[in-house]
Amino acid sequence: MRYQAAPLPEPAPLLGGALLERNPTQQIGRGIGALSRRGRFWRIVGWRVALIDGICAMPKTPSVWPDIPYPEWRETCAALHLWAQIVGKFRFANTPWENHSWHATFYVVPRGLSTGPIYIGPMALALDFDFIDQQLRIEASNGKAASFALESMSVATFLERVGACVEAVGARFAIDGMPNEIAGAVCFNQDVAVRPYDVDAVRRFHGALLQIDRVLKQFRTSFLGKASPVHLFWGSFDLAVTRFSGRRAPLHPGGIPNLPDAVTREAYSHQESSAGFWAGEGVGEPMFYSYAYPATTEFGTSPVTPSEAYWDAKLGEFLLPYRIVRASPDPDATLLQFLQSTYEAAAVTGAWDRRDLEFAPGVARVPRSVTAP
Repeated sequence: MRYQAAPLPEPAPLLGGALLERNPTQQIGRGIGALSRRGRFWRIVGWRVALIDGICAMPKTPSVWPDIPYPEWRETCAALHLWAQIVGKFRFANTPWENHSWHATFYVVPRGLSTGPIYIGPMALALDFDFIDQQLRIEASNGKAASFALESMSVATFLERVGACVEAVGARFAIDGMPNEIAGAVCFNQDVAVRPYDVDAVRRFHGALLQIDRVLKQFRTSFLGKASPVHLFWGSFDLAVTRFSGRRAPLHPGGIPNLPDAVTREAYSHQESSAGFWAGEGVGEPMFYSYAYPATTEFGTSPVTPSEAYWDAKLGEFLLPYRIVRASPDPDATLLQFLQSTYEAAAVTGAWDRRDLEFAPGVARVPRSVTAP
């Protein structure tokens, strides 16, 4: 059952490989009131919240979901993907390994994408893509900062500028020099073709990421088991959130282009349901996806919503075009339907212990109710 937003009285107050290394002379290298049980109303600061199969969302107008047609910014997206790999690899190279490579990702922030703090000895620094002022900015705990403009340039030039900025704040720049998860890729320092940079397209892409990040984070609140942060993987350049059943998974066969099988197998070590968003690379348009690992034969034939969602047998994933979400009367609800129904398909066909893993969605300032076991 679905409820439209309607004003309510103000609620009572609630609870508060080889390295690519830069040096001064050369480069070398290679390689998301009152709270009731599920199915009833939520009450938040004067508004009744939409309820979709137990997942809540504030209704949103399509205008906050920008149009991001992939063909129009394909080349800029490809450049941004490679630039993100360079910056992401610096975090990867300086951060202890965390399960499923969670130590290597970006986070969506109000102005763009951020590595969050990277600790190099006692010093912390962060590398941010600022898509409002169009800069790559590096700030360090020693008070130093450096930046350069995001503009049309080659991947090799971007690499050199990142390295110079990292060293300007007092850190050493050394990364693996080959892109990952891209077939036919060349070393960053050998990729000298000048790439276009469409500022307006990048800003709209960031606008879309902000909305998607918000909805994925809301979706994440209704799961009590192990779940990933909402984060962007620079290898496949997708924003994702993953839920885990708690059981081990069969050894992954590997075979992802330019990605060591050991990394893939560690990433898929446990049974999971993962959903996220691609900008369009490989599928031709911006797309939401959802998959299970391992997936049963029944998973791909499970009923999912909305009606425009479909199973792609080649990818082994459910897909929902971004344009469908954007054009719907309630984009949040449409996306949440997809996320919830595909997760349920994975949980049902994978025999997850849903009773101990699921709960009502989170609400600001309202702690989750806990009773004696």
